[in-house]
Amino acid sequence: MNLKPRVMSLVLLVVLASTALLAQRSGGGDYGVRRPTAETFKGDFNFCRIAFRSSYGGYGGGWGVDYPRADENLSIRLSELSEAAVNFDKSGSPDYVVIQATEPELFKCPFVAVTNHGRASFGPDEGAALRSYIQKGGFMWADDAWGSRSWDHWLNELRKFLPASEYALVDLPLNHAIFHTLFDAQRIPQIPNIGFYRGTGQTSEQWADSATPHAYALLDSHGRIAVLTTHNTDFGDAYEREGDDPEFFYKFSVEGYAIGINVLLYAMTH
Repeated sequence: MNLKPRVMSLVLLVVLASTALLAQRSGGGDYGVRRPTAETFKGDFNFCRIAFRSSYGGYGGGWGVDYPRADENLSIRLSELSEAAVNFDKSGSPDYVVIQATEPELFKCPFVAVTNHGRASFGPDEGAALRSYIQKGGFMWADDAWGSRSWDHWLNELRKFLPASEYALVDLPLNHAIFHTLFDAQRIPQIPNIGFYRGTGQTSEQWADSATPHAYALLDSHGRIAVLTTHNTDFGDAYEREGDDPEFFYKFSVEGYAIGINVLLYAMTH
C-alpha cells in the first residue's frame, strides 16, 4: 500500500467535500448482512464490522447501527481523499464485511469496528480472539455510545480480555499523531444522530451526562493504540447520513471524515 504521509488542513477537506456533494449516498434501507467471500481480502483495505451480542447492562442499540452506509461511505471517501488502496468488488462497491470475533477472517482485517459499544458483550472465546488479534497488531475502533452508563459497561467488557496491567487507558490529547495522520483535526467533534439533531437542535444525546465527547484509547506496552473509543459522539452518522441533509453534511460530516480517515490510516500504519 503506497501511502505518502502528509498533513493537510481541514479547509482543504471542506473544498474537496463540497465537490463531492454530487456523489453523496443517503442512509436508510434494508441491505442484509454482507459476509466475506473468497474474493474479499486481497491485500487492500476492507472495512470490517464486528457483530456482537447486546447485554442487558449498559445503554444503547445493537451492532448494526449505521450499517451499511457508514461502512461503505467511509471506505469510498478513504479511497478518494487518500492514497490508500481500497478493495472494491466486481460491482464497484467497497467490499465492507460483517464478521464475528471468533471467525478466522478476523485476522485478515486491517481494523475492526464496533458500533454502539455501550451494550456490547463478548463471550470468553470472542474475548480471547480479540485479544490475540490486538496482540498481533490489530486495531479496534468503537464508536457511538453515550453517557456514563454506556462507558462503564464498555470499559468493564474490555477489561475482561485487555487488563489494566497490560493496557493503559488514556484520554487522547489533540496533539496525538492519530489526529494528524493526514488531516489536522482541531477538536473531537460531538456528532449526534441526525434524527436527534433535527428534533432538538442539540448534539448531546444524553444531555448533561454526555456533554463532552472523548477519544479514549487503550495503549499497548509500546504506546500503540490498540483500542480507540470515540465516546459521546457518533462518527458513524456523519458517514451514513452524508447525503441526507446539506446542513448536517457541512456541520458534521466534514470533520467526521477528517478524523475517520486519520484513524484508518493510523490503524494501517502502526
